[in-house]
Amino acid sequence: MRTWFLCKVKYAKENEQGLLKSISEQYLVDAVSFTEAEAILYDRLGSQIRGDFQVTGISKSNIVDVFYYDDADIWHKCKITYLVADGESGKEKKVTQYMIVTAYDVKQAYDRIQESLSNMLVSFRVPDITESPIVEVFPYESNDLNQELPEGNFRPVQEEEGED
Repeated sequence: MRTWFLCKVKYAKENEQGLLKSISEQYLVDAVSFTEAEAILYDRLGSQIRGDFQVTGISKSNIVDVFYYDDADIWHKCKITYLVADGESGKEKKVTQYMIVTAYDVKQAYDRIQESLSNMLVSFRVPDITESPIVEVFPYESNDLNQELPEGNFRPVQEEEGED
């Protein structure tokens, strides 16, 4: 299961008059720890932000899924609710989850979240959609270089089993 971290970054940005203005932006990062989330931010934002920037806050997010569409760049946070039966008592339990989706407006965000969740086996409701202050989302990207074996005398398991 993914863990999304909400990260706040502060830096100086030049405005139209040429003056530097201190701004704060939020980013969503998929990472296994707070430390990795911060490292990903420094890696990704180091080339995007001119000058120094500071990570002022990192917290675990309640977002469980992200749906990205290329044609929009505004993130909307969607509250999803559905009922599930409790295995022990048999009573229905209301579950609330939060997801984000890119869209131009709330209506399009509603349509896209409905489309993205159309394969859910239970019926769900979308009681709330709000425009999110999140500027960008950094999903986990596997680094194929780390998947390679180090130098050594490695043989396939089949060769080892055949020597008995």
